Amino acid sequence: MKKVSFTKFPPAALAHGATAMMNGATKYGPYNWRENPVVASIYIDACMRHLFAWFDGEEVASDSGVHHLGHAMACLAILLDAQETGNLVDDRPSVNQGAYNSLVNRLNEEIAGRNR
Repeated sequence: MKKVSFTKFPPAALAHGATAMMNGATKYGPYNWRENPVVASIYIDACMRHLFAWFDGEEVASDSGVHHLGHAMACLAILLDAQETGNLVDDRPSVNQGAYNSLVNRLNEEIAGRNR
């Protein structure tokens, strides 16, 4: 393959993400994420709230009736769009860039060592 294959992206995910974007359009305007700067931490917080609610067993957000994973995908889609269009307010802490992956790798090695 030499080009992006859009058929590799699950249609169910696209449908749930689009439904979440429609809900956001009703609340905030159809393209508010293009018209206003996108603050990274706001969308990461929202994404994590939806992921944790889903992981806790709740499928659908009570305020919107939309699947939590669709909301999480919408948050990530907005972040990617903002980064690609230069509309992202990147407020990630960059002091310890890579520290999280280093920590996880170290903990994984420790866990693997205990399970030998």
